Amino acid sequence: MSEKDAVGFIGTGVMGSSMADHLLAAGNEVHVYNRTKSKAEKLIQAGAVWEDSPAEMASKCGVIFTIVGYPRDVEEVYLGKDGLIASAAEGSLLVDMTTSSPKLAERIWEAGRKKGISVLDAPVTGGDKGAREAKLTILAGGEKKDFERALPYFRLMGTNIVHMGKAGCGQYAKLVNQITLAGTMTGMCEGLAFAKSCGLDQRKVLEAISGGAAGSWSLTNYGPRILNGDFAPGFFVKHYIKDMKLAEEAADEMGLDLPALTLTRELYEEISEGGFEEAGTQSLYCLYDPEEE
Repeated sequence: MSEKDAVGFIGTGVMGSSMADHLLAAGNEVHVYNRTKSKAEKLIQAGAVWEDSPAEMASKCGVIFTIVGYPRDVEEVYLGKDGLIASAAEGSLLVDMTTSSPKLAERIWEAGRKKGISVLDAPVTGGDKGAREAKLTILAGGEKKDFERALPYFRLMGTNIVHMGKAGCGQYAKLVNQITLAGTMTGMCEGLAFAKSCGLDQRKVLEAISGGAAGSWSLTNYGPRILNGDFAPGFFVKHYIKDMKLAEEAADEMGLDLPALTLTRELYEEISEGGFEEAGTQSLYCLYDPEEE
């Protein structure tokens, strides 16, 4: 980490605001940009510098992190006319932490290489809780030397930090996570709904099975939220649907059929159409227990 590098952070939503705050708390000069400025106000009040565009940020920051909503947003921020690749100086390090397209990550890396700009794709998992507690899992793709340069910053945001391989590999690894998550989320929601229908005490069931073979991060973190009727977003339904579609697209390219993933995506689309697009992924439970809506 170079002391002279100001650090930029684009995307100060549910996850990004906490991640940027950790960088700021560690003594970094942090510049922020978000399409909705109000979502960056707390960071600005804490000492972050507001920038009016990614291009302005790139003119002042040697290291820039991004975590935005969709691949189209990533493409605009990086490859747009006034995007980071067009605006960043040679030697800059750009790190996209959005869950996005592996193919797009490869394109951005190649565009950066041609201009002497280092690029990593480093999506995260751990939800809002992991972001707040700086305990995210960070899955990075790109050159090892660039990963080593980013590592001191990563350590301010996460605890399980892995270099997965070349450009795009971070995104592929995150899609593995999202495919696996599909089974744990549907299993948790169906299991808790079944327990209620049987007349069991759901809290006792949750406590009993969390320490056994059915235990998972989702059960431990989202199970209590479900039972408390808390469906606020730690991770948006709309973003999980996006992730599952990315995984399906990648699987199709490889000729791989993932029927359980497809079914889970269809269930989430159903709950999204029912008004839960902006809710947390644990709101899938409401599909099985309408009383919780």
